[in-house]
Amino acid sequence: MIKVGILGAAGYTGGELIRLLLNHPEAEIVFANSESNAGNLVSDVHEGLIGDTDLKFTDEMPFDKVDVVFFCFGHGKSEAFLKEHTIPANVKIIDLAQDFRIKGDHDYVYGLPEINKEEIKKAQHLANPGCFATCIQLALLPAAYLNLLKQDVAVNAITGSTGAGQKPGATTHFSWRNNNLSIYKPFQHQHIAEIRQSLKQIQGYLDADIDFIPYRGDFARGIFCTAVIKTPAPVEDVIEAYKDFYKDAAYTHYSDKAIDLKQVVNTNKALVHVEKYGNKLLVTSAIDNLLKGAVGQAVQNMNIMFGIDETAGLKLKASAF
Repeated sequence: MIKVGILGAAGYTGGELIRLLLNHPEAEIVFANSESNAGNLVSDVHEGLIGDTDLKFTDEMPFDKVDVVFFCFGHGKSEAFLKEHTIPANVKIIDLAQDFRIKGDHDYVYGLPEINKEEIKKAQHLANPGCFATCIQLALLPAAYLNLLKQDVAVNAITGSTGAGQKPGATTHFSWRNNNLSIYKPFQHQHIAEIRQSLKQIQGYLDADIDFIPYRGDFARGIFCTAVIKTPAPVEDVIEAYKDFYKDAAYTHYSDKAIDLKQVVNTNKALVHVEKYGNKLLVTSAIDNLLKGAVGQAVQNMNIMFGIDETAGLKLKASAF
């Protein structure tokens, strides 16, 4: 059994991670750390787990008793934590924040299995991709492989309220979010850098801009993305390339039919679809922001890192109705 520790276990990602690992056939949660909830039942905070576990939150961090630690911190806190704490060299780290996603003076592997699986297999430290970044990259990577990203790409993507985290804020509480729609961080969302990094990795260069407009949606979970690429490439060739690019992917699938968000919610799936209008290629993609966009992908990466079935603990059905 893979012995697991979770830091920042009281938030949305922590709760989803616990839900998955409780049902994982080859993993065992050793500790779920939350200083503010220490001693409380996990199911008192993550109430969907009532009857599933007697696990309690702890303020302790027994790193010597685990094989892997998941960081479910807010952005910027992982790097600060590591400056103040020592994790044994033999313990793997999977960081769900953005602190180590951009290549630099660190050994973290960027955990997008569709393009980095061989590196993930050997990784000791892993940076899990962002939710918007995952959905947008999976829409654009086959196009990058075809060398189609030569002009600016227009991207719109809408996310559910869980993408903003569990702590209430002015744009997350029900009265504001219900029956409402808004944009935020247009052209300057923090995930653009990692999107560009992966596209450049596949295409070899990226001179075009990724003009990304993020939307806040009036729903709890999921991301739906549309991307417009200007290209003369025949749509039949593009579709064939998309299918080929993802033919061995465990969870990313090309759909011949137009997709919708409910097909992926509560799963680790990513669905992608392509249409052509004149010289404009329209790519749509959809994921669950908490699963393929966060902890589902993190568990997928853990499975790869430990050499077990990539789909272990992730055989989930979409909650379409």
